[in-house]
Amino acid sequence: MTEPIRILMCAPDHYDVDYVINPWMEGNIHKSSQEKAVEQWSKLNFVLNDIAKVDLVKGQPGVPDMVFTANAGLVLGDNVVLSRFYHPERQGEEPHFKKWFEDNGFNVFELPKDLPFEGAGDALLDREGRWLWAGYGFRSELDSHPYLADWLDIEVLSLRLIDDRFYHLDTCFCPLSGGYLLYYPSAFDSYSNHIIEKRVPESKRIAIAEADAINFACNTVNVGNTVVMNKASQELQQHLNDAGFEVIETPLTEFLKAGGAAKCLTLRLNEPVLPDVHASTPVESRVINMEGHLLDAGIMNRSLDLVVDNGGSFKVLNFQLGVERQSTSSAEVRVSAPDHEIMEKIVSQLIEIGAIIPQNDGNDVVTETCDLDGVAPGDFYVSNIYPTEVRVNQQWIRVQKQRMDGAIVIKEDGNNTTAECRILRDLDKGDRVVVGVDGIRTVRKKSNRDKVKEEFSFMGAGVSSERRVELVVEQIAWELRQIRDRGGKVVVTAGPVVIHTGGAKHLSSLVRDGYVQGLLGGNAIAVHDMEQSLMGTSLGVDMQKGTPVRGGHRHHLKVINQVRRHGSIAKAVEAGLVTKGIMYECVKNNVPFALAGSIRDDGPLPDTQMDLIKAQSEYAQLIEGADMILMLSTMLHSIGVGNMTPAGVKMVCVDINPAVVTKLSDRGSVESVGVVTDVGLFLSLLVNQLDKLTSPYQTI
Repeated sequence: MTEPIRILMCAPDHYDVDYVINPWMEGNIHKSSQEKAVEQWSKLNFVLNDIAKVDLVKGQPGVPDMVFTANAGLVLGDNVVLSRFYHPERQGEEPHFKKWFEDNGFNVFELPKDLPFEGAGDALLDREGRWLWAGYGFRSELDSHPYLADWLDIEVLSLRLIDDRFYHLDTCFCPLSGGYLLYYPSAFDSYSNHIIEKRVPESKRIAIAEADAINFACNTVNVGNTVVMNKASQELQQHLNDAGFEVIETPLTEFLKAGGAAKCLTLRLNEPVLPDVHASTPVESRVINMEGHLLDAGIMNRSLDLVVDNGGSFKVLNFQLGVERQSTSSAEVRVSAPDHEIMEKIVSQLIEIGAIIPQNDGNDVVTETCDLDGVAPGDFYVSNIYPTEVRVNQQWIRVQKQRMDGAIVIKEDGNNTTAECRILRDLDKGDRVVVGVDGIRTVRKKSNRDKVKEEFSFMGAGVSSERRVELVVEQIAWELRQIRDRGGKVVVTAGPVVIHTGGAKHLSSLVRDGYVQGLLGGNAIAVHDMEQSLMGTSLGVDMQKGTPVRGGHRHHLKVINQVRRHGSIAKAVEAGLVTKGIMYECVKNNVPFALAGSIRDDGPLPDTQMDLIKAQSEYAQLIEGADMILMLSTMLHSIGVGNMTPAGVKMVCVDINPAVVTKLSDRGSVESVGVVTDVGLFLSLLVNQLDKLTSPYQTI
């Protein structure tokens, strides 16, 4: 004879909403009717006694939520993992549940006191007994999952909850008999939904709508082909009926006020143990060390937020606060992630913000060999804009040609070892490429941090249309003068809007006066600059009158044709065809330029590089060694240049569209700023300010 299903319940003798620890409790303090709660609980108890055997644990004064026995612990066979409640308001329940389990012959496992886990509210067995679904994000910590796998000898699948209304797994997720699953997908992050979809075939997944979710339709007791719940829509009832389930509704509105329903009020006591199922969990943990100005620079908060936002969890094991302004702080943090892939993602981002030093400071980088030209190994480390070092043969080596979105190639030639960033297409078969995240660190030197504050603090890595443009221009002019006078390098990437807004004469002045050492752009800026030089128009509009010229829409094509006849922009200047403008000044002052073509280009000009790969290489060569990059109203080219540029290069992005400057500032570099204004006005103010300045290096 099959043993009947056993369920543990607790009568609501002391139930009330006495505090707020979830969104459902807000506004419901002491608004639950004791009489009605007893009536509703008794009806649920009556229904369950027809399909199972109900055991009772005696409620206790001072712990009103003890009625929600699902949170007593997690039972499998004769073993139970006792809950460690997250909120102090519920921690008083623990000794009472522990005594009941011990008195009833269970082997009790207890987690560390500082490791929250809330029992079968956050851990639900697949009804076929094949694995354990375990939730985390609000009440239970991810670090509890390896304990569950070990103690209960079962595979654990970790699911991250992201909607605080569904703070426990059983509020939005219910495994059913026959391999079916009743769940609310929006309560989970994309990674967790992917795990669910991999394990449960579409034909077995019953995804509910929000209207059913907020009635706690997933908070269901399932015994055989019977499901007992607070309430279900007609559509959901039909879906369950079609899957072979009988739906029994029993109102539990008084318990919804505390954030619970049928499943929360029950704990299944005789979960089966399958002999061929054994412990497994992909949860991975790493201890990392952080050092620097962790609080005043915001590194600590950013790092911990990054861990949680990417689906991980953390515990600060040790924190040493710097006692003086110049002192650095240090921290030791254990980071956990639901699988290796997410751990690699988290650690990569921690490296990017300069917050990690590989543990024990003794892990060399791991490399794999490319088996095809232009193709990196699958787990290759993706580089960022910040100065990076890699550990090879117990020595830290600075990575050369630092850039975003590249791979790191290690070369060893005798006693000489080098590391270099390469974009994917430049990888060769046989190259040793860094994979994983071991043995990698970004460099954050205090002197660099202070220098940025002193010289470029006005930038603040921010975007603002409210900041006085004149003030920003004064600071940029001061920087430009310093860079020019010490023989530095400024690169400008500009779009045709510079010409259309009347900025050509001002940018020409910057080139002529030695403030620009490289120009990047597309076919259009050169075309319209020379159109203005030759015909006084830009896109057929008279630049003096601001009115369209008859037949002006053909002007740029005539310019292209004439330059093509001469063979190049330089030859057109030498021949006296082009006598002024940005391109004229670049040729006359030996300022190199690179023009990258696109599918929409007319002509194009003979200087325009229509091979995109070659154009990227030309851009990268001109950027190398730059001290500052001015990005003037060209989103596409600015973003491309930003990705090629390492940290430490000051960048100014000017555009009338806030979205463009925000995109550039999102690189995260403290040396960048977005200025939301008309680019023609900006250049005019900049030239005027430079005319007023006296070089800080000039002697009197």
